Amino acid sequence: MALIGPGGRPVTSSPAQNGATSAPSSPHIKDSGLATFAADVLEASREVPVIVDFWAPWCGPCKQLGPLLEKAVNEAQGAVKLVKVNIDENQEIAQQLRIQSIPTVYAFKNGQPVDGFMGALPESQVKAFVSGLSQGGDQGSDQGGHEHGGPGHAEEVLAMAAEAFAAGDIGTAAQAYGHVLQDDPGNPKAVAGLAACYLKSGDVERARTTLQLVRPDGAGDEAIRAVEAELKLRESAAQAPRGEAEVLRAKLAQDANDHQARYDLALGLDASGDREGALNELLEIVRRDRKWNDEAARKQVVTLFEAMGPTDPKTLDARRKLSAILFS
Repeated sequence: MALIGPGGRPVTSSPAQNGATSAPSSPHIKDSGLATFAADVLEASREVPVIVDFWAPWCGPCKQLGPLLEKAVNEAQGAVKLVKVNIDENQEIAQQLRIQSIPTVYAFKNGQPVDGFMGALPESQVKAFVSGLSQGGDQGSDQGGHEHGGPGHAEEVLAMAAEAFAAGDIGTAAQAYGHVLQDDPGNPKAVAGLAACYLKSGDVERARTTLQLVRPDGAGDEAIRAVEAELKLRESAAQAPRGEAEVLRAKLAQDANDHQARYDLALGLDASGDREGALNELLEIVRRDRKWNDEAARKQVVTLFEAMGPTDPKTLDARRKLSAILFS
């Protein structure tokens, strides 16, 4: 598998270079490779969280991020460790972890990835990332009597996170989802929730990276599928031709069977937050010509259903309308 770096540059073999991306002399930071990765990361993360920085000598953003990570980890004074992996010399590891661009950072706990991001971040966000890991491993009991890490505790925290997200408190929701992932790496509800927080804040790439943290048996979870559907909707909206709603509506006024104009209008409405309006336009296309463009409208409706979830009132209403159209 060819690895792609910033700007679409393919990864090629090159000798390691000394510089800002080389780990300094620190008991909390080390270089690693295929032979020692299991011990340096998987086993070590059972004691303290381990951050893995995937970098390459030719990568400019890596040289910006590396020193910030090293500084934050050293300031944590052993509460978290940093392992640096040169992907030019360790492409097998990069392939196994599906690293497709660098810098990519993953955080491991108890042998499993629990968080991560792609690209260089400002120092404040790097510090927050490291701080969240170093402070997230405390054990004990909460006021409700549940042990941290227990099923009851996780359910309570997930419910609290969902409430915060619904109320627009994305920071609190993300912190709560991250707390669950500290105790239960790969938890599909927590992974999906954290990815949804990043998506809500506009960080599409980090949302996409976060979804990769889900454990294998949770990849088909309803919550994971919902965020994947939201990502797909974002991609559709980004690829749609830019046009004012008024212009598209004017086209439809002249020709109600201009399905492309109606489809573009639906994408624009959804991107602006009017999901109900988008559904109505897509259902109108299905009513007029269900086979148009390889059933693009019906498929987009199904994607919206997945994003909203099967119990959302808008899903239930639109599903009834779709059934009535298809079986009329």
